[in-house]
Amino acid sequence: MNALKSIDRNRLAVFGVVLAAVLFLAFNIAVNLSMRSAQVDLTERELYTLSDGTREVLTGLKEPLTLRLYFTRALGENYPGHQAYANRVRELLERYVDISGGKIRLEVKNPDPFSELEDEAVTFGLQGIPYDQSGDRGYFGVAGTNSVDGMAVIPYFTTERESFLEYDLTKLVYSLATLKRPSVGLVSRLPIAGGIMMGQRPVPAWAVVGQMRELYDVQTMPAEFATVPPNIGVLMLVHPKGLSDETLYAIDQFVMRGGRVLAFIDPNAEADMPSPGAQPGPSNIDGLLKSWGVTFVKDKFAGDLETARRVNVKHQGQITSVDYVAWNTLERRNLDTTDAVVADIQNINVGSAGVLEPAEGATTTFQPLMQTTEKSEAIDAAKLRGRIDVVALFRDFKPSGTKLTMAARVTGPVKTAFPDGPPLIGEGPDAEKERAEKAKSQIMESKTPLNAIVVADTDMLHEGLWAEVRNVNGEQLLVPYAGNGDFVINAIDNLSGGDALLSLRSRGDSRRPFRMVEELQLEAERKFRAEQEKLVKELQETQAKIEGLTSRESGSSEAILSGDEKRAIAEFRSRMIELRRDLRDVQHALRKDIDALDGWLKFFNIAAIPLLLGLIALIIAVARRVSRARARPVAE
Repeated sequence: MNALKSIDRNRLAVFGVVLAAVLFLAFNIAVNLSMRSAQVDLTERELYTLSDGTREVLTGLKEPLTLRLYFTRALGENYPGHQAYANRVRELLERYVDISGGKIRLEVKNPDPFSELEDEAVTFGLQGIPYDQSGDRGYFGVAGTNSVDGMAVIPYFTTERESFLEYDLTKLVYSLATLKRPSVGLVSRLPIAGGIMMGQRPVPAWAVVGQMRELYDVQTMPAEFATVPPNIGVLMLVHPKGLSDETLYAIDQFVMRGGRVLAFIDPNAEADMPSPGAQPGPSNIDGLLKSWGVTFVKDKFAGDLETARRVNVKHQGQITSVDYVAWNTLERRNLDTTDAVVADIQNINVGSAGVLEPAEGATTTFQPLMQTTEKSEAIDAAKLRGRIDVVALFRDFKPSGTKLTMAARVTGPVKTAFPDGPPLIGEGPDAEKERAEKAKSQIMESKTPLNAIVVADTDMLHEGLWAEVRNVNGEQLLVPYAGNGDFVINAIDNLSGGDALLSLRSRGDSRRPFRMVEELQLEAERKFRAEQEKLVKELQETQAKIEGLTSRESGSSEAILSGDEKRAIAEFRSRMIELRRDLRDVQHALRKDIDALDGWLKFFNIAAIPLLLGLIALIIAVARRVSRARARPVAE
């Protein structure tokens, strides 16, 4: 009877194990089907958490879009890094499909060499790169189309732009979904929009203008105009100087009507190329700035010792490295991260930026967006004209102990900069009559509060300060290393009233450094350097003594080293061997700490969880045996 009970108990145990396995598989299948879109992002920089701007774009889609992801599998087999990146792109696009509610249709394609899919990818404009010795090309890009045959592509996903993946994908979707884009009026005294300058060969547009044209309807306006076109929502002024009263009045009335302004002014625009006979000079819209509540210190630039960029210069016939206080890399500590324009930007590079201050008696709010550290000084802008003595700027630098503002947002009610009426254009009765007609429609106070962003630097717009242009397969690829372009796009987004793209900024890449290992290496290197300096100093001192003794001995045949001197040399050699052994010990200690950390990581990743589960199972088994042992006498 007991044997039968034992057999039934064994069968029941086997049946229970099989049933548990079936339930486990069924549960996983059900969860995989019903909760496919549910994810938990535990990455440090939230690489897989979509921004609110992306969600707004995706949920606001009105028409269906088709996105085609082309990735040659053989490319991933030859370059594992590309395969991992392709997986991330596909997973992110699948999230786009889920959030869009079916408005986005995703097609994943494998364009093998000499296939119809390769022809299709080439037709869309995707770039192929050789991945083997035979010259076969692999493709890794996206082509999108909308319901009215509009097309947008990302020709190739380079790993160098992985941190901008969400921005690039959402920008592509946004360009396909937005039929009417915000209009930006560009007024510039610099060749920012390209063209032919002073009879020379054509000059290409700056990279930031190319980025703007991908998102907005950018209208390049002449430097002199009588009115701002009514369709312009944001007026972008770049190095405005020498503007006529008529143009200044047009800008003033544009602001009074509720227009938004993004102004880049500069005490010393390094890209300024005036006509022959003219001298470069600072931007000059003082009257407008005063009415907006801003003072621009035109004869000074903001130098900063702590954020200065290190450059190589020729000084006294030699190449030396020195901190160039006029060129600065502003980090998050220098930015007002409470403002949406700079909230997600990690760094901005500026060149000889000016100084902005709130005007006395202003009715507006002056909110600094970009500031120096307290190790700053307002330096004469004249020192940047002609031959620049970078070493002297650094040597003569005197920190002021105060922060200087390089960019600011200005908001609030404002009055016209022309309280006495429109300017008189020309002479005679007709000019007076025209002035009187304009006066009838002049707006004296802003209809809506002013919202303007003023930046005391124009050089930050040129890609030479914030991006590297690389040639990839014959195509120019822009690889940003600072957030200057993001700042411009953010500012236009904010001023134009569209905040859908405000959070689409660098998210970081998926490659994460071993910070603890780096800290161990850094600490050991510091210790190593200290020991090394100590050794070098002692070697130099002893070497000097030895050279003195040996020179005395070689200079005179009568000079013979004494026994004490010989013993001193022997002791030094012994000490030198000890110090070298100590240095080796330091290096071994570094390796020992890192190896120990590596061992613990392997233990936790490989053995810790199985051991923990085994321990839990053992505890449960022992507890059940104890429970049965206690229950058995009662059953009898």
